[in-house]
Amino acid sequence: MSLQHAARLALRCLDLTSLNDGDTAADIDALCARAVGAADRGHVAAVCVWPRFVAQARAALPADIRVAAVANFPDGSLDLPRVLAEIDAIAQAGAQEVDVVLPYKALMAGQSTEVGEFLAEVRHATRPLTLKVIIESGELGSTARIAEATRQALMAGADFVKTSTGKSPVSATPAAAATMLREIAGSGLGNAGFKASGGIRSVADATAYLQLAAEHLGEGALTPQRLRFGASGLLGDIEAVLAGEGSVAAGADNAANAAY
Repeated sequence: MSLQHAARLALRCLDLTSLNDGDTAADIDALCARAVGAADRGHVAAVCVWPRFVAQARAALPADIRVAAVANFPDGSLDLPRVLAEIDAIAQAGAQEVDVVLPYKALMAGQSTEVGEFLAEVRHATRPLTLKVIIESGELGSTARIAEATRQALMAGADFVKTSTGKSPVSATPAAAATMLREIAGSGLGNAGFKASGGIRSVADATAYLQLAAEHLGEGALTPQRLRFGASGLLGDIEAVLAGEGSVAAGADNAANAAY
């Protein structure tokens, strides 16, 4: 896959994200301007923000760029009333997508039934919004736990299973992605998608996940309906590659080599 082709695919599958603790209205204006400014080469799939900024982002963006917001983030507690209230606020503000953190600490503590019940309630509350379930793969650690969390999300009806919040020491990795993609491919749920999030800064980084998604889900899955990247810094590298300047992300070549 050429760098240019990977950049075009990554752009249209990008959830341009700002989830910093100190985000302000001015930051969100700048984020939305970046999303719109990329439109001459295609546009991002969505802009992802804190719930309090959903209405602002929706008003600033064209209809073909979706707005996503996070709930139960980043801690992933098993507090159902809290997450249902957050989901309701996100929906009322005009978002089309919500990224919810699976209660990964509860899952690690053996509360599989409780986690399943939580996710079922979340799925019910989020309809008709697109639901992405963040499993926090870097905290789960083992392949078995990553696979179990992915299955839990899929059984609950998640539209996407997402690697990470980006707030943990270990975010997306190709190894975790491969495990998640195998579960998606074997689930029999033909429309379920995958989102890689956290630490993806270069087109070379993104290429590793594009190749994994194609390997497990087929080339036809390289669309925003089945594949997303959650990132704040990736857009700059995409734009540089598409402008013919080559990758400007530090260590891009090393990231590509480490991915496989």
